[in-house]
Amino acid sequence: MAVKLPRIFRTTPFRLTLLFLALFASAASAFLAYIYVATAGEATRRTDQEIRREMRSLVDVYDRAGVDAVNQSLIQRAASEKPFLYLLLTKDGRRISGSIEESPVEDFAGEPAWATFQVTDVDAQGREVKHPARGLQQKLHDGEILFVGADAGEDEAYVARIVRALWASGALVVLLGLAGGVLVSRNVSRTMVDLINVVERVRNGEQGVRARVRGARDEFDELAQGVNDMLDRLERSMQGHKHAGDAIAHDLRSPLTRLRARLETAYIDVEAGKGNAEEALAQALEDTDGVLKTFGAVLSIARLQAAGQAPNPTLFDPAELAADISELYEPFCEEKNLEYAAETAKDLTIRGNREFLAQALANLLDNAVKYTPPGGAIMLRVRRRSSGEVEFSVTDTGPGVPDEDRERVIQRFVRLENSRNEPGAGLGLSLVAAVAEAHGGRLELSEGPGKVGEMGPGLRVAFILPRA
Repeated sequence: MAVKLPRIFRTTPFRLTLLFLALFASAASAFLAYIYVATAGEATRRTDQEIRREMRSLVDVYDRAGVDAVNQSLIQRAASEKPFLYLLLTKDGRRISGSIEESPVEDFAGEPAWATFQVTDVDAQGREVKHPARGLQQKLHDGEILFVGADAGEDEAYVARIVRALWASGALVVLLGLAGGVLVSRNVSRTMVDLINVVERVRNGEQGVRARVRGARDEFDELAQGVNDMLDRLERSMQGHKHAGDAIAHDLRSPLTRLRARLETAYIDVEAGKGNAEEALAQALEDTDGVLKTFGAVLSIARLQAAGQAPNPTLFDPAELAADISELYEPFCEEKNLEYAAETAKDLTIRGNREFLAQALANLLDNAVKYTPPGGAIMLRVRRRSSGEVEFSVTDTGPGVPDEDRERVIQRFVRLENSRNEPGAGLGLSLVAAVAEAHGGRLELSEGPGKVGEMGPGLRVAFILPRA
């Protein structure tokens, strides 16, 4: 049966802490190995230099006064507190004098030779203790053999103390790192558990629950705020879908009912040999076009919102787009006895989907023509703002939109006329807002030119795009 570790040991921060500590331990081990080699090597070099210096001193005595003087010097130096080991041998290897009984150098051929060996000593408690030692042996001019060594126990003990201290420091760092990893993991786990609980509650149907923002302004607060924003958008989207379903059912019920009634009437009249079937079919086609237009607008909005940005953007002159739209809507304005004017700035460039932008601008003009009474005026402007943004604006002298309804009116299927007797589905400004958002822009609604007689106060709708 597999043992399940506590949750804190299965968290990503704790695993990252273990990984970091493993890397640190590897680096520390390599560092300790380097320190040991460097320190031990330096201690050996220092011991060798002292042995060579002592050997040269005794060779100088031998060169000046011979083997008897060297023997006398060895006796004096061995009795002193110098940390050296001495041995003087005859030509045939017999011991003359010294502080050790025999040479540790085996198979000596006459060339200077180094040897590493152990010496036995007695500590303060009377116990025998062995120390590492190192020495140099060389042949004198007349054939005598001289050995000079030194006890290396203190140097090795010093190196061992340094290594133990470094290991203890490394172990302390590892323990502190583990403690820090546990602490960090607990804090992270506490924060993540809150977010997981929020997700779980939302999954179980609690749409109003939100993550707690601690105010630390760290990445966890950013994540919590992002989750909250996502849940807000999800809640608005669900409410919008619910409202959209109700609105679609309401808006399509009447045209579909009329369509069915006219088709049924036309069928009965044609069967009875009276009535005009062509007129009934023409009216049915008109009603069908209205239904298809509503669905087309819904699909366009869904397409833009799903993509998150305008598809196939290109660079083009907004003045040319305004001219094409003006050419299309001027006859409608003349037919309704509306004054129409357009002001377009030159040398402007925007980046976007021309088809969607044309549809958005057409929706703005279509609303203006629809709601402006005869004798009114409509103005289309294209200009560059001081911020560098490009603005399309449509201003009319119609009834306008009250301040409290301007944010609501751009939502899908929202129409200010409660009777819904006017044609349309309440999708015009919703589509314009979706196009603006897909292009990184925005939609602004404000009052028009004001109240003049029975006309006004009007509405000004600004469609603002970022500079290319």
